[in-house]
Amino acid sequence: MASAAPAMWEVRDKDSVVYLFGSMHVLRPDVRWRTAAFDRAYAAADKVWFETRIDVPPERIQSLVDQYGVDPERSLTQKLSPTALATLRPVLDRGGVPLERVERLRPWAAAMMLSVAPMVKDGGAVASGVDAATTQRARVAEKPIDTFETIEQQLRIFADLPEQAELDYLDDVAREQLTPPRHGVALERAWLKGDMDALGSRLVGPMKVGRPALYEALLHRRNLAWADRLDAEMRQGSGAQLVVVGALHMAGNQGLPALMKARGYAVRRIQ
Repeated sequence: MASAAPAMWEVRDKDSVVYLFGSMHVLRPDVRWRTAAFDRAYAAADKVWFETRIDVPPERIQSLVDQYGVDPERSLTQKLSPTALATLRPVLDRGGVPLERVERLRPWAAAMMLSVAPMVKDGGAVASGVDAATTQRARVAEKPIDTFETIEQQLRIFADLPEQAELDYLDDVAREQLTPPRHGVALERAWLKGDMDALGSRLVGPMKVGRPALYEALLHRRNLAWADRLDAEMRQGSGAQLVVVGALHMAGNQGLPALMKARGYAVRRIQ
C-alpha cells in the first residue's frame, strides 16, 4: 500500500525528542506499513520503547497464561449468561474452536484468543506485526530496547479485571465477529491511513462510555503510567527515543500525544 501512513507524533523539549508511533500487533506479512518518516525516527532514536517484550519464549507465555488465564474451579459456561453463550457458540463454530478448548479459560483469556483469530485466519501473525518486526530490527542493529511492562504485568492487568468486565470484554469480541468488518480489516485499513478519528470514535470512545472498567484498566491507567515514564526520561535530557505501542493508546484526549502535551511538551503530528 504505497500511501500507507500510520499515525506518528513528535514530542519535544529543549534537549529531548520522543517519537510516538501507534502500532498494530498482528499483521499479514504483505502489509507494507513502514514509511520514510518512520525510518527517519527509527534511525534517529537512541532507544526504542515497546509495551512489553515481544520475544518472550512461548513456553514462558504459556506458563503465565496457565497461571493467570485458567480457572480450574468454575468453567466458562458457568459464568456466561444464556444470551452470552448463544452469542459465543457461533463464533467458536465459525473458527472451528470446540467449546471444550475454552471451557477452562477465564473470560479475558478466551476473549484475547478469539480477538486475534480472524486476523490469524486471514494470514496475520504477531511475527509480522510492527512490534515484532521493529524488535527484530533493533536487535540486529544492537539498538537499545526498553519496555513499559513485563509480560507478567501485562497479563495481570487482564487477570485483575472485575469478572463482569471480563465477561463484557468476551461478549464484545464475540459480537464484533458476528458483524464484520466492524473491526478486523476495517481497523487495519483505518490504521494504515492514520485515521485516528475513526479509531477513536469506533473503539476508544465506545469503550470509554460503555465499558469504563475496561477502558480504565486497558488504556487510561497505562497511558498515564507511560506518560509519566516518558516525562521522567525527557527531564533527564534523554536524547531521541522511539515509542512503539498499540495505536489505540494514541487516540483521544487521554491518549499519549494529548497527555504529553498536557505535561508541557511541544507535540506535533508528523505522519
